[in-house]
Amino acid sequence: MNILKAVLEHEVYPALGCTEPIAVAYAASLAASVNPGPLVALKIVVDPAVYKNGFAVNVPGTGGERGNLIAGVLGALLGTPQLKMEILKGVTQAHVEEAHAHMAGGVASITYDSARKSLFIDVVLTTAEHTSRAIIEGSHTNVTLVELDGVAVKRGERPVEVGEKPYRETLGSMGIKDFVDMVEELDAKDTAFIREGIFMNLEVARVGQTLHKVGYYVADLREKGFLVNDVFSSSKILTASAADARMAGLSYPVMASGGSGNQGIVAILVPYNVGKYFSIPEETIIKSIALSHLVNSYVKCFTGDLSPLCGCAIASGVGAAVALVYQQRGANMEQMTLAVNNVIADLGGMLCDGAKGGCALKVASSTDTAILSAYMAINGHGITQQEGFVGKTAEETIQYLGRIGKLGMAGADDTMLAIMLSKEQLCPN
Repeated sequence: MNILKAVLEHEVYPALGCTEPIAVAYAASLAASVNPGPLVALKIVVDPAVYKNGFAVNVPGTGGERGNLIAGVLGALLGTPQLKMEILKGVTQAHVEEAHAHMAGGVASITYDSARKSLFIDVVLTTAEHTSRAIIEGSHTNVTLVELDGVAVKRGERPVEVGEKPYRETLGSMGIKDFVDMVEELDAKDTAFIREGIFMNLEVARVGQTLHKVGYYVADLREKGFLVNDVFSSSKILTASAADARMAGLSYPVMASGGSGNQGIVAILVPYNVGKYFSIPEETIIKSIALSHLVNSYVKCFTGDLSPLCGCAIASGVGAAVALVYQQRGANMEQMTLAVNNVIADLGGMLCDGAKGGCALKVASSTDTAILSAYMAINGHGITQQEGFVGKTAEETIQYLGRIGKLGMAGADDTMLAIMLSKEQLCPN
């Protein structure tokens, strides 16, 4: 099994909008594709993390509407599952108005199943003639069941326990040195695909810089002399602006990493911008981004796809830091270990409270820490196993972090969801 190709195929892909509501739309579209006709009922059940992550984020094509439910209804109305994570490309105002009518009339509903501990989306769609169902499990595009009137039309493999994806069992058994060896063998097809992701995410960042949001204010601080015009500020402006555009629901796709658009922004744009700043050869920058993708996905073998911990901090931030060490020092495992330990020691406790505009702040923090952590590591300084939950190897530190996220913070998502739901009841608008 070629793990690099598996990661690029399954975890690095264009996504239009936040991946959780888009995955809900994809599942609803799958159910609609085998059961066309006017909606009589649409019932959606998701795991708590999907519910949380899609709770407050803007949905593309809706003019600022938020949440999983409208995304699911739009997916059902569109019925074009072949678009996968770009499912909402075809949304029109007429679709939005029809979705509102279904939601106001009680036709569509969404709940979460607190017993579900990994990514889970179950859509049951009823028309006058039939009832269909679609289930996605383990990852945003892993379809495990599509059925019509109780008869399976498609049945996929259920995800395995380790990381919820079949190839992740192998990925999780490897180490960062293995990933460095893989990127040295990067072929022309994968190189072109990674380059496509750079251009895609740069375009989103360009659009995001026109918004008066986090990226704009970082740039404003630089213009006013509060920040130096250097690689730190330029990288933070770039990544925060891209996250601003994505979280605002603008209709521009982002190349995701580890199934997350914001993680794709950090995993791709930080190595790209820092590499360009230091005049690193393009071939090396491309390989470093491939390494960033691999490390990002490796971290999630232990933390899970939708952790109570912020993936931009503890997954893509780690991947970006390793990529920066690779650019400057090649396969220096001692320095890569220091870089991993530095990022996790700094941002290891950053909470994920769902996708929303504030994620751009976390993206900026991850960017800053990734660069600083790599710089310190390259100069021989880093957090060691004598401190806190840091291990003696990068892999051990990542595994410890996974234990903290899955065991130590097992109730965090439920607690955050309770807070978010209570706020909605107090301030429904």
